[in-house]
Amino acid sequence: METGKQNGQTDSLVRGLTSVSATGANIIDMVGVGPFITLPLILTAMGGPQAMLGWILGALLSLCDGCVWSEFGTAYPEAGGSYAYLKHLYGEKKLGRSFSFLYAWQLLFSAPLSIASGCIGFAQYASWFIPSSSHAFFSTTLFHIPVVLSGQTLIAMGACLLALTLLYRPIGHIEKVTRALGITVLGTLALIIAVGFTHFSAKQAFSFPAGAFHLDHAFFLGLGAGMLVSAYDYWGYYNVCFLGAEVRDPQRTIPRAVFGSIAIVGTLYVLMNISVLGVVPWQQLVGVTSHDAAARQYTMATFMQTAFAPHAWAHTAASVVVILIAVASLASVFALLLGYSRIPFAAARDGNFPAIFGRIHPRYRIPSVSLLTLGGITLLWCFLRLQDVIASLVVIRIVFQFLLQGTAALLPRHRRERKQHGRFRMPLYPLPILLAMAGFLFILFSRPHFMAELGIATIVLTTGLIALVIRRRSTQA
Repeated sequence: METGKQNGQTDSLVRGLTSVSATGANIIDMVGVGPFITLPLILTAMGGPQAMLGWILGALLSLCDGCVWSEFGTAYPEAGGSYAYLKHLYGEKKLGRSFSFLYAWQLLFSAPLSIASGCIGFAQYASWFIPSSSHAFFSTTLFHIPVVLSGQTLIAMGACLLALTLLYRPIGHIEKVTRALGITVLGTLALIIAVGFTHFSAKQAFSFPAGAFHLDHAFFLGLGAGMLVSAYDYWGYYNVCFLGAEVRDPQRTIPRAVFGSIAIVGTLYVLMNISVLGVVPWQQLVGVTSHDAAARQYTMATFMQTAFAPHAWAHTAASVVVILIAVASLASVFALLLGYSRIPFAAARDGNFPAIFGRIHPRYRIPSVSLLTLGGITLLWCFLRLQDVIASLVVIRIVFQFLLQGTAALLPRHRRERKQHGRFRMPLYPLPILLAMAGFLFILFSRPHFMAELGIATIVLTTGLIALVIRRRSTQA
């Protein structure tokens, strides 16, 4: 149902995204800068090239959870994705209204964290050309979280402002930008894979350390940390669901975009992982020397320099791939802002969030207030470190989104309604749901500082409940 049209309104969103564009929006959301900067993190977590197991399990987890998103997306093809699903499935006048409000509330924290990770990644790679930008002008600690102001911070904020500028236009124009960015992202991955396999050493790529697959406590601890990173890198396969009111033929487009993007990106991630390790020794990416530190920060630039050494143009090749990765990270910022800005909009149109978030730009037909608000909060999160952003984001998102949705998919109401004609129905129901929830719980409980990180989610929940009570009283007055 097209937002606003059911009430005879003309200020509605427009169904203009095709299957190709929707899949492209998912892909650029998923890829972004993630795999280019997190490879050393997942290698360190798992202690060697067995890190590819994290990519594979991450893809399987995404496929299982993608079944949930596809069922809900075709049942409720509305703006806001999870907001609409929680509202419908838990009861629009019961728990559903409270859960959907809390989801929209946490999004004001988690969505800017996700967007900021792309901005920070962009700044990190941009500092290849401006090395002095990594020097901090000011740093402090708030609530045990480091806060830093540096040249990279300013570059990250600039990336956010540029993405906002690109999005402040009609959805038809956005579709064209999405396709161009999608081609750039896929081309970057393809280039890295091609270079890797033309300079490949199988012995180096599969040089597993002793006891790499010994199933002890350390293995599962590392696997949990590795899957947290891979989960972050895969997230975005559901971006099309947030744009449910703007896709054509959602019953076909949404499942195609979800599963198509997971299959494409999962394949490319595994191939990229293997190709890079066949050129750059994994020990260098998890080492502690100053040379190793540069390799960890500019992994793909080091990869290109190593592949083409000792040619004089090796540095030029590295610079080209840095530019491409910077564009890919900017593309993820673009896609994240595009999808997440529809959630506060949907909540406001539903009367469950301040009405100002439901405003549509009179000319461009986009949720301008919601878009600018998320962009503004993102600017603040650009002061944080990337690793802190990722950990906080994953914990909050699992608690408030994935587990709530997975539980809703098991409720009697959904079991009855999923049989309706025209909807996507996952195979082997409810096995994919149970596997997805088990995977997310494993990631949470395998964290060494799980209780401390859960405290962040508790703060978000507490402030959300306070805001909910205040809003209920104000609307009843």
